[in-house]
Amino acid sequence: MRDLPGSATESDGSVVVRVLGYNVRSMRDDVDALARVIRACRPDVVCVQEAPRFFRWRKAAARLARTSGLVYVSGGATASGPMILSSLRAHVERTEDVLLPRTPGLHQRGFATAVLRFGRVRLGVLSCHLSIQDEERYEQGRLLLDRLSALDVPYAVAAGDLNDRPDGRTFGLLADTLQDGWATKPWGREHTTRLGDPPQRIDTVFATPGVEILGCGVPMGLPGIAERDLRTATDHLPVLAALRVPAT
Repeated sequence: MRDLPGSATESDGSVVVRVLGYNVRSMRDDVDALARVIRACRPDVVCVQEAPRFFRWRKAAARLARTSGLVYVSGGATASGPMILSSLRAHVERTEDVLLPRTPGLHQRGFATAVLRFGRVRLGVLSCHLSIQDEERYEQGRLLLDRLSALDVPYAVAAGDLNDRPDGRTFGLLADTLQDGWATKPWGREHTTRLGDPPQRIDTVFATPGVEILGCGVPMGLPGIAERDLRTATDHLPVLAALRVPAT
């Protein structure tokens, strides 16, 4: 399997950034396997879903960052699950965790957001895990687009577990405004549900117009990623994207 382009700063000031989206199921599975998968993807930014939210959640988040060779940026319990990690390549300009309106009887949802700087590039980042209920999920899709705009940067990415498929109306709402990574430049495996489960693509990386998607998909077969680790790390498969972001 060919690799994606590596992280780089180009002569015109643009950067290649590797973004990983990963639902880690509250780190209830094999955390060492999870860290091995993340390290093998060599990400600059990781948008985590279902980060630990309860007892000693900060300690668990710090463990995942440390074992993955990354640093904690934002989110976790304060965003009700979504979290952002980054490599030391990124300079953190600002962060904000957002709790979304809650439907009685359903889980609290939120966004973890940050503005990161890579040299002359400023990149907005949003990690999300949308509702299982259609009406609430659609409204959260609208709020996601509003929040990306409110970051007030020329370029941004949103990655997460949408709980919706490409033919769903929330997925469609987002894809009408943002670039769907897999649909724009498919690479690797498409479906993000656990190996052996019914194949679905419910996790994705989106990018705003102007960002060049160099490839996006599940890194099955990437050097350093064992199928056993993908099976034991969590109940979702990761989505990895390489993006070229212009200087600002």
